[in-house]
Amino acid sequence: MAKESMKAREVKRAKLVAKYAEKRARLKAEGNYEALQALPKNASPVRLHNRCKITGRPKGYIRLFGISRIQLREMAAQGLIPGVKKASW
Repeated sequence: MAKESMKAREVKRAKLVAKYAEKRARLKAEGNYEALQALPKNASPVRLHNRCKITGRPKGYIRLFGISRIQLREMAAQGLIPGVKKASW
């Protein structure tokens, strides 16, 4: 499990990105890069990092499900994900 502080930091960044999205788009369209640089660093969408919704793991993230590869495997084995089953041949 990820530290709670890391999860909270990602949530805080996501809120900041959403808050400044409109202003950021307007400044980019105008070409006003000096004002764009005056915005907070964490307002940039590039600084967001996908994390597992269950554990907060930052690596091995499966975008389709929103969880890490480890959680995907465990949940698929338990039959918690519809349409996913263990491969066998």
